[in-house]
Amino acid sequence: MARPSPLSTAAGASTSAKPPWLRVKAPVQERVGPVSHLLADLRLNTVCQEASCPNIGECFAAGTATFLIMGPHCTRACPYCDIDVARPPRPLDPSEPQRLAEAVQRLELKHVVITSVNRDDLADGGAAQFADCVTAVRQRCPGATVELLVPDFCGDHKALALTMATAPEVLNHNVETVPRLYRRVRPQGRYGRSLHLLEQVRHHWPRTYTKSGLMVGLGEEDEEVLTVLEDLRQRQVDIVTIGQYLSPGPKHLPVARFVTPEAFDRFREYGEALGFLQVVSTPLTRSSYHAEQVQRLMVEHPR
Repeated sequence: MARPSPLSTAAGASTSAKPPWLRVKAPVQERVGPVSHLLADLRLNTVCQEASCPNIGECFAAGTATFLIMGPHCTRACPYCDIDVARPPRPLDPSEPQRLAEAVQRLELKHVVITSVNRDDLADGGAAQFADCVTAVRQRCPGATVELLVPDFCGDHKALALTMATAPEVLNHNVETVPRLYRRVRPQGRYGRSLHLLEQVRHHWPRTYTKSGLMVGLGEEDEEVLTVLEDLRQRQVDIVTIGQYLSPGPKHLPVARFVTPEAFDRFREYGEALGFLQVVSTPLTRSSYHAEQVQRLMVEHPR
């Protein structure tokens, strides 16, 4: 397949201020408040809050959230991420699965996204907690579809199998960036390990839709993004998300460039030509942004 010509990006533009296409209206508190209050009442965390997602206003106003299980503290210190690091993090809470399921029921969610911090301190990387959360949701809300956004479990296939035994409709694992930047962006991750996890899901649990995502604006070249798309499609990944990296603060990696909306369109077009069932590629795209749209995909492309 012929690759598109080099894409037009704002590589030379100043990164001291966001371009117009990245400016988001402040959330309306009376629409966001009910979700925030419910989460606080049930003592639940969301990646929307912990990772300072720019779409939090839109998603909370729509009654959606991506649940962050196993506490708000991570065991890895990825320099792009706004989630706090703690060693050791707090012990797992056995009541968390039931509290999460209650939130799903009260929010009347049709599609549930569950992710976690990295818990390298646990023997199974938190796989059992993922499984317990899915089981609790299935029992209380049997009609809801479930999407799991999982860590790499340090390459432990048994941990992955424990998670997949609950048969989530979607298994998401983000490669995050291009392999050349892993040492700087994701020092405790391995690009090949992430690809292998996605490949294992497709091989052993073929009814589950696989999904991955990456950020741009960290210093990658456009050609490297296209190569990542090819690598993912070679592993038969179904869905891919691409969004602009935004630095959470001065202690985090700086933005190397702002990628234009036109360039995101070209990424999407190339991914669609490769055969992905869905490519979500916009500056404000995040892993779980409009994740509920996968339900339509499942109808159009049943397994």
